[in-house]
Amino acid sequence: MSAPGTRPLRADAARNRERLLDAAVRAFSQDGPDVTLDGIAKDAGVGIGTLYRHFPTREALIEAAYRNELARLCDAAADLLVAMPPDAALRTWMDRFVDYMTAKRGMADALRAVIASGGNPYAQSRDLMSAAVSSLLSAGAEAGTVRSDVDPADVLAGLSGVTLAAGEPARRDQASRLLDLLMDGLRYHASGDRNLPA
Repeated sequence: MSAPGTRPLRADAARNRERLLDAAVRAFSQDGPDVTLDGIAKDAGVGIGTLYRHFPTREALIEAAYRNELARLCDAAADLLVAMPPDAALRTWMDRFVDYMTAKRGMADALRAVIASGGNPYAQSRDLMSAAVSSLLSAGAEAGTVRSDVDPADVLAGLSGVTLAAGEPARRDQASRLLDLLMDGLRYHASGDRNLPA
């Protein structure tokens, strides 16, 4: 996505940028903040000059990689609602949230370096995620499959708890079971539900 007032990237430049961001997430998640930019460029299949044209500093690359992951997560909500019923879309989005948080945790040291240099990669994170969850919850409530009394902040807190408890790749099965439990609590149940949809 281009900044306001700038020309959109050519298709090949946009592809190179996406490859660089994907490679950066992998590298910073697996190897920490000291991974070489040359290694990231090589993994993305581009030259170091291409990397610097898109991201003039290490911090710019780290922040852009994090924000790109955040945008993918939040944008997925609308795509999932088009592709599947709202409750299934919400449960699928929960899996993507765990993936996002795992990548973010892996990038923690690199993101701290951005903050130390005066950046704030998290500036809009909470608002964007809250809007994504709200859209999923609203669609589910409208369809009668998700409770209508759920606060998006509570869902995000629950999801964060799941990733803290079982977010490691080796414990992915446990994370999936915990997400199923959370989803079951969000489902609308006609019998005994005190919060009937309007």
